[in-house]
Amino acid sequence: MRQAESLLEMIGRAVPLFVEDLQKHGDALSEHIAQSRFLVVGGAGSIGGAVVRQLFANNPRALHVIDTSENNLAELVRDLRSSIGYTDGEFHAYCFDVLGPEFDAFAHNALKQSEPYDYVLNFSALKHVRSEKDPFTLMRLIDVNIFLTKKLLGFSREAGAKKFFCVSTDKAANPVNMMGASKRIMEMFLLGEKSETAVSTARFANVAFSDGSLPFAWTQRLQKRQPIAAPDDIRRYFVTGDEGAQLCLFSILQGRDREIYFPKLSPKLHLITFSAMAQRYLNRMGYEPVLCETEEEARSGVEELIHVKKWPCYFFKTDTTGEKDFEEFYTDGETVDWDRYEELGVVQNEAFADSQQLSEFEDAIQSLKRANEWTKEDLLAIFSKLLPTFAHKETGKTLDNRM
Repeated sequence: MRQAESLLEMIGRAVPLFVEDLQKHGDALSEHIAQSRFLVVGGAGSIGGAVVRQLFANNPRALHVIDTSENNLAELVRDLRSSIGYTDGEFHAYCFDVLGPEFDAFAHNALKQSEPYDYVLNFSALKHVRSEKDPFTLMRLIDVNIFLTKKLLGFSREAGAKKFFCVSTDKAANPVNMMGASKRIMEMFLLGEKSETAVSTARFANVAFSDGSLPFAWTQRLQKRQPIAAPDDIRRYFVTGDEGAQLCLFSILQGRDREIYFPKLSPKLHLITFSAMAQRYLNRMGYEPVLCETEEEARSGVEELIHVKKWPCYFFKTDTTGEKDFEEFYTDGETVDWDRYEELGVVQNEAFADSQQLSEFEDAIQSLKRANEWTKEDLLAIFSKLLPTFAHKETGKTLDNRM
């Protein structure tokens, strides 16, 4: 409990989110989980793992987890066995890539089973803005965020699943980078046509201290006795891993077809700068932040400052590609249900995406792959054709140019 309170303090909050909604709907969610069979892809990452833990704790009839990280899967299983123990239902962890032939064989076998999955959940994603630094990593981002999702959606429909869920991001609302735009296009594929398998998703804020995030990087800098760096002009919303999982579960279990869940803004959830959060984190760890003018000053002062319980920090103005100085969960053109929950908003999509435009987008990407040659500008042009209002923010610098 104290660890959870400490995390909330670092992200500028005193109380957790969704308390009233969980009190009202929690029993129904638990009962629904206990009656259902789940396939979770990307289930060993930060948010996927948090969802898996909450599903596992409610004794589902089947819980199968796929992830490409062998180490993360092993730790997930150790964590479940060491905290909760065992369930009455099936549990299995698989290590392979959904875009590879292993999943094709897995799907072929699953389709022959007498009991289908009730829910197929996808948490696989390339989530870093820095992934657009080169055209090759960018193509992998497109494959994972868009076409892996499309493949899983097709499997879900063929298998007769009740619901397909894929996590989105607040960066999909009015995107300014390729990562956010890829998630917006992913939403368009998800919401593109009606079928017997319902589809829902969730947009939420940064998960505090999730793997690969900037706050997580601070924990690594402390372990390695290195300075902390952070922008002082970028504001973000933060949720805990448990809160992110709860938001997803509301969308998974109660979301209607083509709905997008997000956390309502309130005094409980507000924007905080990375630099302010970094200073709170250092204070919590027992160090006094010392602001440095340059990266070199921060690097050179580490040992001397640590000796007296201080820590060098380099805070800077953002000048890298794709960074948005604030975040939003919905756009002016979207219809939002504000009344269903106390702390959750729900975007309702009545119109279907243009299937011809989506087909042309996919054909254009596949054409570049067949040619075995493409540039970032080629991909940006294809994105912009599908998203005419995409305001890509290009500065010529990436986060790899930062400490």
